[in-house]
Amino acid sequence: MSFDKANAKIYIAGHRGMVGSAIVRRLRASGYGNLLVRTHDKLDLTDQGAVAAFMQQERPDYVFLAAARVGGIHANNTYRAEFIYQNLMIQANLVGAAYAAGVEQMLFLGSSCIYPRDCPQPIKEEYLLTGPLEPTNEPYAIAKIAGVKLCESYNRQYGTAYVSAMPTNLYGPNDHYDLNNSHVLPALIRKSHEAKIRGDDKLVVWGTGTPRREFMYVDDMADACVFLMESGVKEGLFNVGWGEDVTIRELAETVMDVVGFKGELALDATKPDGTPRKLLSTERLRELGWRPKTSLREGIALAYADFVTRFG
Repeated sequence: MSFDKANAKIYIAGHRGMVGSAIVRRLRASGYGNLLVRTHDKLDLTDQGAVAAFMQQERPDYVFLAAARVGGIHANNTYRAEFIYQNLMIQANLVGAAYAAGVEQMLFLGSSCIYPRDCPQPIKEEYLLTGPLEPTNEPYAIAKIAGVKLCESYNRQYGTAYVSAMPTNLYGPNDHYDLNNSHVLPALIRKSHEAKIRGDDKLVVWGTGTPRREFMYVDDMADACVFLMESGVKEGLFNVGWGEDVTIRELAETVMDVVGFKGELALDATKPDGTPRKLLSTERLRELGWRPKTSLREGIALAYADFVTRFG
């Protein structure tokens, strides 16, 4: 992709989201000057006809498919129909329309929740479809698995180069901080900040605190996405992660320290934990030469600064 930075037309679906906006930042920083974006009010990605017309009119050279309906455990478990329907529609419409418009290279963004709930750790790409999924986010996971297989099928039948990247838990600028629907890390940032402002003496966190999770700063994810597109890789599934995990208790304690909340941590074991552990094996991507750069504490500090700037 790097051979024509000034003229190559690159469509970033979901450019206002956390991952999509990070990809835009990364592309612009690298000198790509012909970026194509559309807001939801201009293009509804669940509308097949509108997506097809858009692709035929614009005919981008490359596509980053970062658009998705996303959320944490509560959102996934509550809005199950919306999560599977909207994500299936977005993916099917974009991949099909991209191929029809002559797009030969695409990067599809998935999620680590595509892997079985109890598969061996760290999770390798070949563990896909080897066991039952985590029930709380099964609809979203099935939609993302369908996206992976959609790209794989187009590659095999039509010779396209549609690559899938499966990120670990991401956080950073433009994250969602809704306490009911956000992921664990942004929720912890908001709860810690508000507890500090109120002068609370404790911070209540869902679950037992024992599940282990891996986290990566979103700008590292964007760097990996552009790296994959520039690398010449033609197909495949690639995990993208930091390579180490922490317990939810350890995560909460780090967030509290960065935010400056001096109270105690209280764990609510009546709430669900979700998957016991999710640590991605990133050997496949590392063998190509890519490594993340932002440590967890450094990334949380950057994310908290963004939160304060946006919400005070």
